Amino acid sequence: MGLANIGIPGLILIIVLALIIFGPKKLPEIGKAAGETLKEFKTSANDLITDKDDKTDHK
Repeated sequence: MGLANIGIPGLILIIVLALIIFGPKKLPEIGKAAGETLKEFKTSANDLITDKDDKTDHK
């Protein structure tokens, strides 16, 4: 019963609530900030994995 089981009605409800809470003008800014944060997290995670793999290869 994780996040993967939300479904279309749940997703629509979340979007409507976000529009009500933040308003249509603020929502794109929040989405952009969330996207940049996710991109930075993925980059950092890949760098950590790559660094770990490089250290084990050079032994």
